[in-house]
Amino acid sequence: MPGKRIAVVDRDRCNPKKCGLECIKYCPEVRMGVEDTIKLVDSTLIIDEKLCTGCGICVKKCPFGAISVVNLPAPVEGEEVHRYGVNGFTLFRLPIVRPSKVLGLVGPNGVGKTTSISILSGRIKPNLGIVDREVSWDEILERFRGSELHTYLKKLIENEIRVVLKPERIDKIPEVVRGRVSDVLRRVDERGSYDEVNSILELENIRDRDLRELSGGELQKVAIAAAYLREGDLYIFDEPTNYLDVFQRMKAAKLLRELQNKNKSLIVVEHDLAILDYLSDYVHILYGEPGVYGVVSHPHPTREGINIFLDGYLPDDNVRFRDEAISFLQRSVPSEPSSEVLISYSDMVKHLNGFSLHVSGAQIYVGEVVVAVGPNGIGKTTFIRLLAGELQPDEGSINATLKISYKPQYVRPSYDGTVESLLRKVAEQNYSSPYFRVEVIRRLGIEHLLDKYLDELSGGELQKVAIAACLGREADIYLIDEPSAFLDVEARFSVAKAIRRRIKGERKAVIVVEHDILSIETYSDRIMIFRGIPGKEGYASAPKDPREGLNEFLMDVDITFRRDPDTGRPRVNKPGSKLDQMARASGRYYP
Repeated sequence: MPGKRIAVVDRDRCNPKKCGLECIKYCPEVRMGVEDTIKLVDSTLIIDEKLCTGCGICVKKCPFGAISVVNLPAPVEGEEVHRYGVNGFTLFRLPIVRPSKVLGLVGPNGVGKTTSISILSGRIKPNLGIVDREVSWDEILERFRGSELHTYLKKLIENEIRVVLKPERIDKIPEVVRGRVSDVLRRVDERGSYDEVNSILELENIRDRDLRELSGGELQKVAIAAAYLREGDLYIFDEPTNYLDVFQRMKAAKLLRELQNKNKSLIVVEHDLAILDYLSDYVHILYGEPGVYGVVSHPHPTREGINIFLDGYLPDDNVRFRDEAISFLQRSVPSEPSSEVLISYSDMVKHLNGFSLHVSGAQIYVGEVVVAVGPNGIGKTTFIRLLAGELQPDEGSINATLKISYKPQYVRPSYDGTVESLLRKVAEQNYSSPYFRVEVIRRLGIEHLLDKYLDELSGGELQKVAIAACLGREADIYLIDEPSAFLDVEARFSVAKAIRRRIKGERKAVIVVEHDILSIETYSDRIMIFRGIPGKEGYASAPKDPREGLNEFLMDVDITFRRDPDTGRPRVNKPGSKLDQMARASGRYYP
């Protein structure tokens, strides 16, 4: 049931100097003499929510998509926890922290996960939605009186809880922390656990390197280790699996579970549902309008909560927050590839900076998506670069001359211009096609980014634009390296659909490098497995059936999965559990 209307202006998109303020000129209320409905104050657009009728004319007139007028679900009225100024983003409710439990937060980007953990860590003082005066802690505690949050917030205010945070933006760490890995970690080791962390996360090979020399995955491991080594009561891990391969994700998950065994509370913000499911004792779902408002659901058991999120309907609030459910493809029989070969290559060898890659010869067929899996530093990106023509094999050959579109692993804003000018440049005539506008720009949700410059984008936004640019180019084969990094769950599935639609009915193929198990299943027609010694030598198999390939791969990772009976999604079995033992005995690591 709809409740109170709120009007929001996105300050990052609003540009009063360029638009001519048509939103004000065409507002019916302003024309009728109610001047305070929409007004400009100190170059900031203000919309009075009490006077606004929600007609939507200003939304249509704004050329930058900066104005949103939405109706909130009725059950959350009066439950505002924090608001960023007049017409600013509003968060409703807070997640509940429980002693010695792991809380998982799941939801799209931009609906309040970062705000929630900032409040729970004490970095932001909640204002209860009141922006015209400072709210006292007594008022805040009174709001939560009688709830589990009251006890937690009272202890936080009285400094009886120490919070340790592993940030999302690990790329910023070398800018504020200097030194060798071992020196940095020993400096923050308050619990005498350096050797334990060094062993579980396998940091031996990088302990003598400077932080500025580390890759994204290596920085992520150091950030996780640093948080683990500090003494705290609540540990918050914000997107701990970015840049990590499946092997490293499971090791990190094992380390986080060790904290719970030491009676610590944890909050995990994670978009890899398999890892979130494996780690969490309970979850909160966050939903809303990104950048406008966010609502935190009541707590749910992990399986139930993730299934509710995938279904898109929250019974507690009687709200459908997504138009369609996210479903999983279950392959009862192997998929049959097209009989038409698009590209073939012989056995290949490439030596590069002390690393050797050995590739088994194979063929890639028209209309298929091949997913490359394996640990970091094993040659997946080198293989992609060989097919892209950036590198030449030392032995063997590629038996085709094809036009290739390549999205690299690390996306950096090297283009000096807007998103729209970049996409027009790379997509050319494809930019104006109905396919590109609907299946790429709209599906990836980048319509509102078109007027932004690339250096203004977040990591997730930049990833979407890079994928759109790759798919926009006219090519025979698309090589996409780690498309799910920085993306939320919904965006990952949108990307998978966009990729599949790009090659449907055309003489094209896609090769994807991916670490998210659920995404691997969604993408793949066939799977290539990379094995070996990271940084020294890698061996790439020929593509094989996804069920067979994932089964082999999970044997290497040494984890087993089961299938959720309601949604069909793969779920990690707890090591040593009855289901884990049965899966290992049958040899079916992947259901």
